[in-house]
Amino acid sequence: MKTTQKNFQIVDLSNVEGDIKGGVVSFLVAVPLCLGIALASGAPLFSGIIAGIVGGLVVGLFSRSALSISGPEAGLIVVVLAAIESLGSFPAFLLATFLAGVLQIGLGYMRAGIVSNFFPSSVIKGMLAGIGVILIIKQIPHLVGYDTDSAEEISLFQPDGFNIVSQFQAAIGQLNGVAFLIAVVSLAILLLWERPFFKENKILKNVPAALVVVVSGIAINGLIGIFQSDWALQGNHLVQLPVPDSPAAFVDLFTMPDFEQWTNPQVYTAAISIALVASLEALLSIEATDELDPLKRKTSTNAELKAQGIGNMVSGLIGGIPLTSVIVRSSVSINAGARTKLAALVHGTLLLVCVIALPTVLNRIPWAALASILLITGYKLTRVRIFKQLFEEGIAKFLPFVVTVVAILMTDLLTGIGIGMLVALFFILRENYLNAHKMETFQDNGQEHIRISLGDYVSFLSKASMVKVLMNVPENAIVEIDSSNSSYIDSDVMNTIQNFKETAHKRNIRLIFLREPADYKPVPESVIAMRNRHLREIEEMN
Repeated sequence: MKTTQKNFQIVDLSNVEGDIKGGVVSFLVAVPLCLGIALASGAPLFSGIIAGIVGGLVVGLFSRSALSISGPEAGLIVVVLAAIESLGSFPAFLLATFLAGVLQIGLGYMRAGIVSNFFPSSVIKGMLAGIGVILIIKQIPHLVGYDTDSAEEISLFQPDGFNIVSQFQAAIGQLNGVAFLIAVVSLAILLLWERPFFKENKILKNVPAALVVVVSGIAINGLIGIFQSDWALQGNHLVQLPVPDSPAAFVDLFTMPDFEQWTNPQVYTAAISIALVASLEALLSIEATDELDPLKRKTSTNAELKAQGIGNMVSGLIGGIPLTSVIVRSSVSINAGARTKLAALVHGTLLLVCVIALPTVLNRIPWAALASILLITGYKLTRVRIFKQLFEEGIAKFLPFVVTVVAILMTDLLTGIGIGMLVALFFILRENYLNAHKMETFQDNGQEHIRISLGDYVSFLSKASMVKVLMNVPENAIVEIDSSNSSYIDSDVMNTIQNFKETAHKRNIRLIFLREPADYKPVPESVIAMRNRHLREIEEMN
């Protein structure tokens, strides 16, 4: 059972080390991804870093999620790119981002976060597994030194037609031995750190494996550069963070929104698009993060929408691209041991400190090392045992899960989730159809008795099955209709029963309505009145 927000806390003193490790690891992953998403969105590179800082510090401060980490996310790339192109200027786009934040706060107060309650767990797990598969596939080129696709893409088929097959072909043709060596060493470190010797060692268990990977990657590349400078990784094989040469140059990296564009209708169109996509992705990510939470806490989705809105307002005001809750960074943090929002605050603080004080150090990190971290994260999101577990739960759980995974791989994140939801909805309707009533047949003194027990919630979807059951009642039978457990009966079903009652005597069928108090199931007080009203209607029919 998930704990309530009464148990929410910013810091758990018993897990400070785990939270710090989670913040450090997510920070290491976030730096290149912030830059890559900004690049793919057609925005200034530093705007991605700004969004990452705001996501960690501002959203981290206001969010009620213990483990979610926010920042720029790949699902927003298309929306941001289209908005910048339609508005014609980045400052105008920043105004749209600011207004999108205002809309998100409004959605939070309107309690729109309830939408997340309608996503089945099989679809959420499918989203996680789909992202995991894509993380694995998308990191493979980086492991061999092909680093032109630096964005955190969540689609195997990109708009320019350069798909994953083309990417693998290009990667094989540009195999880089140094990058491959760093990747092999990095993966070995990550796997060894999961072994009991490292996890139980008093010193090593407190050292984040990702930090060791990054340091090792920098060291290997540096040593190779000393002995053979031509072999060392350079350029887009490394993180590329803007390096200001003066305080004034650093300030120039920030951009203010163009408030004179507030009369431009396209600004509001862009704001609505950003708000809707960012909100939906945040809700999905929050649900997925809660699924990964070892403590099974439940986040207030309405409070999260408000926190995301505040974050986008601040990001838009100081020159950042839109942000949302990001499952990849959140899962990396959780896997590293994070248990409270201290990890998000550490993540944002490190981003801020390092872009100010250590940009040249960050620019020495090889992509191959970071890709290794993401590959292991992807594996943990899509382990075989997850597929096996859902398969054992039955086709109603397994098929929506698999369809969601495949649809995400073939299209994009939101489209894949939508397709998965349609499949899940089919099984929900099917379950409703099959379980709306139960029929028992027995003999009493040579006469056939048929008892039809109605379910708790009998919707219009049950009309067809009810018609079929009543049409097949043989002549001279006694039919008992038991609605004592029903909290709601749709009027279409009521009319079907009424029509059967009016014609039953023609076939010498005796109709009996049962309403035994002992058969009542406990129901919420809010539905008692509705149930009693329907019971009175059935009584009147009799």
